[in-house]
Amino acid sequence: MPLRHLLLGLAVVAVWGTNFPIIKIALADLPPLALATLRFALAAFPALLFIRRPATGWRNLAAYGLLIGLAQFGLLFIAMTRFISPGLASLVVQVQVFFTIGLAMLLAGERVRPFQVLAMLLSLTGIVLIGWHAVTEGAAVTPLGLALILLAALAWACGNIVSRAAGRVDALGYMVWSSVFAVPPLVALSWAIEGWPAIRAGLAAAGWGTWAAVLWQSVGNTLFGYGAWAWLLARHPAASVTPLALLVPVFGMGASALWLREPLPGWKVGAALLVLGGLALNLLWPRMRGALARRSRSTPA
Repeated sequence: MPLRHLLLGLAVVAVWGTNFPIIKIALADLPPLALATLRFALAAFPALLFIRRPATGWRNLAAYGLLIGLAQFGLLFIAMTRFISPGLASLVVQVQVFFTIGLAMLLAGERVRPFQVLAMLLSLTGIVLIGWHAVTEGAAVTPLGLALILLAALAWACGNIVSRAAGRVDALGYMVWSSVFAVPPLVALSWAIEGWPAIRAGLAAAGWGTWAAVLWQSVGNTLFGYGAWAWLLARHPAASVTPLALLVPVFGMGASALWLREPLPGWKVGAALLVLGGLALNLLWPRMRGALARRSRSTPA
């Protein structure tokens, strides 16, 4: 991969990772469901006027929009109001990888491999460590916060299964057009749960920093992030691009520590190493094993 393409990939994961403390900044003014509404409304409009609808059915687009926009980000934003810190949220939500594997096994009959079992056990150990501190301390994360983030990760995994069913479509167009379906239910739930007075007060209190945070999520994460990621995947093997995603929680926890002064005690670092170790094993082991096998075949006896 040329250096400029590698730097583009690093820019994408930096945007995705740093979005977590930026969400916290926006939540200081806006109610969580109202924030989610703005995020997906600005991701869809006016981009859909210029981006062609992807070659998939309306039902698939609707399912993905509801799972990602309403379920994943709705739950994520609620959890981040006061139930979990941004750094831990960026880490725990990555267990969507293992939820996706489990759903693929259940729905498509895919077989789990031994290295995947070990990877899941490593990450599960990290989640248990976080859960223990949620019960005993409850500062950086509460039991409710951990449960909400795990449900958000499950919704993300369900969205992955739906997007897989769509086939090879334009990733940017898929995100833009599916975002349309997230907006109406988010508006309805925000109105019913948070109420117009809270929404109006949040909009009135929102300054330039809050609106910049909203644009960072919609334009940065969706239009730039997914567009650039799809561009890289179209030009390089997935094995060269996807490992960069392991840096998302690294950027998330690092930015939260720098910008929000989120503490990084030993248990949190240990949990991060366990979760990221499991994710890395699941992602990289097949490629490492293939490289070792090719090397052994090429080595003369």
